[in-house]
Amino acid sequence: MIKGFLQKLLAFEKFLEKNEELDSEYKVVLLQIAVPTRSDVPEYRKLASQVHELVARVNGRFGTLKATPILHLDQTVDFDSLCALYAITDVALITSLRDGMNLVSYEYVACQESNKGVLILSEFAGAAQSLGAGAIIVNPWDIVEVADAIKRALDMPTEEREKNHRHNYELVSRHTAQDWAENYVCDLHNATSKAPLPAIHTAVLPIGEAAAQYGQSNNRLLILGFNATLTGQIQFVEGRTDIELKLNPELKQPLKTLCDNENTTVVVVSGYGRSILDENFADYKLWLAAENGMFLRQPGEEWITMRYEQEEISWAGSVKKVFEYFTQRTPRSNFEQRETSLVWNYKYADVQFGRNQATDLLQHLGAYSLSNQSSVIVQGSRSIEVRPTGVTKGKAVDEIIRELDLRNTMATPIDYVLCIGHFLAKDEDIYTLPSFDVQPGAKRKGKGCQAEDCSSVKFDLNPKNYFSCTVGREHSVAQYNLEGTNEVVSLLQDLAAAAAPGSMSDQP
Repeated sequence: MIKGFLQKLLAFEKFLEKNEELDSEYKVVLLQIAVPTRSDVPEYRKLASQVHELVARVNGRFGTLKATPILHLDQTVDFDSLCALYAITDVALITSLRDGMNLVSYEYVACQESNKGVLILSEFAGAAQSLGAGAIIVNPWDIVEVADAIKRALDMPTEEREKNHRHNYELVSRHTAQDWAENYVCDLHNATSKAPLPAIHTAVLPIGEAAAQYGQSNNRLLILGFNATLTGQIQFVEGRTDIELKLNPELKQPLKTLCDNENTTVVVVSGYGRSILDENFADYKLWLAAENGMFLRQPGEEWITMRYEQEEISWAGSVKKVFEYFTQRTPRSNFEQRETSLVWNYKYADVQFGRNQATDLLQHLGAYSLSNQSSVIVQGSRSIEVRPTGVTKGKAVDEIIRELDLRNTMATPIDYVLCIGHFLAKDEDIYTLPSFDVQPGAKRKGKGCQAEDCSSVKFDLNPKNYFSCTVGREHSVAQYNLEGTNEVVSLLQDLAAAAAPGSMSDQP
């Protein structure tokens, strides 16, 4: 019942109705092997009767003395004959209504090395999660859709057939039954992360006002995200497993102007590694926080490690294996292995297929990869990251404030803060640090300052001189938003102009 025999036959009948001219070009035959099972169950006997009636109807309607459209076998076929049928078949039509996995689809792909046939696969079969990128996915209840899929499969160009088959054949060949067994020997474990902060609909950042306040302030702190904030346009290259990030050329001069201003402290916070940040910001006088704050670098100094112990990333090997597997089965996806975290990115994959793969990947991670509490799963809009527990960009900025305190570099209170970036929900604590409290008229010290331990880093903030801004997101805990990097360019250019000699910031 759940194999969808009736739906398959009805779809094939619809295909013949819509393509009656095919008989003059080539003959299309549906071979259906129905291995007898549960013949003592009344429902199965009724289904068999319905199938036989439908086969007779289609053959009587479209059959000729020379050809029979449907060959229906109520018998078992030996293994060698079955493999031979798999090998010569041009299209495999799987219309399961409910199917945990469906081995037939895998067997078909394995036997198609020479013919490179097309797989039409029900979205309700478990195999659609892994073979979907190289198959035509259909809803078996939609008879017209399945009929059109048959026509599409028969007319598919050779190049596309070979590409789809190559993808699925590599997957089936690499991930054998032994491989699956080894991956599922671990116990189920639900890994949960802290609930994200509640997001609100934000207003567009008033760039002119932000620049004016910058010009009127005496001691500024600029906290900038990197990816999708300071980077230029990224082009995906087929076959590459990494994405090359470069600082937007239009931002180089304004950023340098801001970094060189003695009354401005600039911090760039990123989830990317030290090498990428060094490559982009080696010539700038600013603070860097790599891998969400696991590593910090003060201007002109070496990197310091905040908390990096080998046991904290003992989970990396199993997570990497999962990410590699889903990268192989999801075209145009990639994963990055950093020093203390791993990220799977499906931004350039097909939207719906990518989302389905992400859901399946999360189940894999929860089932057996994260067997301890030293790691956390962080979901982005089109990415999944696994990092050590307790690591966020907010904590990274807090650590930098502590470092500034230890170095006693702040002679006057910070009276202007701009915090802007395309941050994940997990990292939006960066906007709500206690140091950034904007109660009017209050002068506060850095977080963690006790009565007996006064910090040298003081803040004098109010709603007019604290700007928290998200980039590319409409809902966030930040006050404001900017649409993209073009608006970030305009913002930093205006800030640089306000910091230039002769501007308001230099007037007595």
